[in-house]
Amino acid sequence: MEIAILVPCYNEEQTIGNVIDDFKRELPNAKIYVYDNNSSDKTSEVARAHGAIVRFEPRQGKGNVVRSMFRDIEADYYVMVDGDDTYPAEFVHDILAPVQKGEANLVIGDRLSNGTYFDENKRQFHGFGNNLVKGLINKLYKSNITDIMTGYRGFDRLFVKSMPVTSPGFEIETEMSIHALDNRFLIKEVPIDYRDRPEGSESKLNTITDGMKVLRMIFTLFKDYKPMLFFSVWAALFLVLGLAVGTPVIMEYVQTSFISKVPSAILAVGFVLLAMLSLACGLILDTVAGTHRKNYELHLNRISERTERG
Repeated sequence: MEIAILVPCYNEEQTIGNVIDDFKRELPNAKIYVYDNNSSDKTSEVARAHGAIVRFEPRQGKGNVVRSMFRDIEADYYVMVDGDDTYPAEFVHDILAPVQKGEANLVIGDRLSNGTYFDENKRQFHGFGNNLVKGLINKLYKSNITDIMTGYRGFDRLFVKSMPVTSPGFEIETEMSIHALDNRFLIKEVPIDYRDRPEGSESKLNTITDGMKVLRMIFTLFKDYKPMLFFSVWAALFLVLGLAVGTPVIMEYVQTSFISKVPSAILAVGFVLLAMLSLACGLILDTVAGTHRKNYELHLNRISERTERG
């Protein structure tokens, strides 16, 4: 069974060598792929010198790198890890075990349960952002995932070859988690340790801008995956606003048989019409999403059959 280690990289000259050496020690027969995403330092040279298979992705962003990795690389099992040397390679066996046993399609390396992420991470508000995203997704899908945004994950071939990557950047981890939950893939979390970047190595994440991108991704996927619930929320909001504005108008008409608040009446009607349109959009798109899920299940069956024949 072939194992591929996927390492997306951008300016990781200082750490990529250690990452490759550590994974070669733990999995000497695995192929290690380093995808250089327009690095301005010697990331690719160092990776090649340490024995990795080096490829290049010209479109900037981690999501673009992952899209190319998933399309190009053929293997039975996959492990994705960041090139910043924050994820210890010795946990790769725990990451791989559930997918190799058929217990999971996606394995999440959980940095948060044992507290090492909060002890090691020196960047403010990252913990708050992780908890916010985790809470939103768990509430939306009634799930109990502990670490939504970890960069240490394991996959089987079925997940990799059926994952439609649409995120260009660091939102990719959130997209993977939502995709797995919505399509009922088997998910398992494995506790891992986390260590902060070594001195001199800088994070590429921006807490505010990348956090906003992640929240926008959740909003977009919520609309795409659960349109009935999404548009029902908007319909309820518009209906409440319509009733709030229109109730005094109705009461005035009942008491005097006359309407003097014409602008309020027009606004109330507008809100109610928006509520009806939102509900209609939800019903139509829910039917479309249901059809898409059926087609996706057939697509999964075809991929599964090809995997078994291979």
